[in-house]
Amino acid sequence: MRLDKLIAQMQLGTRSQVKEYIRNGSITVNGQVVKKPEYKVAEQSDTVCFMGRALCYQEFAYYMLHKPSGVVTATKDRQDKTVMDLLQGAAGKDLFPVGRLDKDTEGLLLITNDGALSHSLLSPKKHVEKTYYAECEGTLSAEGITMLEQGVDIGDEKPTLPARVCRVKQSGNTYSLELSITEGRFHQVKRMIGAVGGKVTYLKRISFGGLVLDETLEKGAWRALRQEEVEQLAGRN
Repeated sequence: MRLDKLIAQMQLGTRSQVKEYIRNGSITVNGQVVKKPEYKVAEQSDTVCFMGRALCYQEFAYYMLHKPSGVVTATKDRQDKTVMDLLQGAAGKDLFPVGRLDKDTEGLLLITNDGALSHSLLSPKKHVEKTYYAECEGTLSAEGITMLEQGVDIGDEKPTLPARVCRVKQSGNTYSLELSITEGRFHQVKRMIGAVGGKVTYLKRISFGGLVLDETLEKGAWRALRQEEVEQLAGRN
């Protein structure tokens, strides 16, 4: 791979900035200063350093974002702040969110540039589980829980697949619950709750494909996935 391309993929700057770093002697390859942007490097075996700091090349990058409300799940938007605007400085080229959360929904969002993993996690055939914490208006009866767990009519051609309902807490005319689904239909959780007579007032995704939201992350914060977390997601392919 060209030296300037490798360094640009690590998000150290624009391609023009990277070329300037190389030409002014800030980059070494295996201990030797290299001033040619087109210099060929073996990304898995050569040691590339920027101002003495070794750069570790990875083909793919994986991040967990605690999405806040008011931010849209998109790579670009002309009107609203996007989730990608929150990942300033993250290493990796062509990052994108896996799936989407509604603008007013908070919680776990996976950001990566691994297209194969994203496709697998979002494939309807895989039935990857997603768990949400929801606060709702209304009363959730035993019959309503049964309907959710057996599959409920939300106005689509087919009812939803069976869901898992747990940690239901009723308080007057409001309640909270955790709902696990294996599909990704439009506004699915809100429509499912609506189908049993409730209205979602707050929604947060707390897990996706076995990956659990790191509650130490403040809203809008992100971190790289640990290796075991990546392996767990990949193991669902």
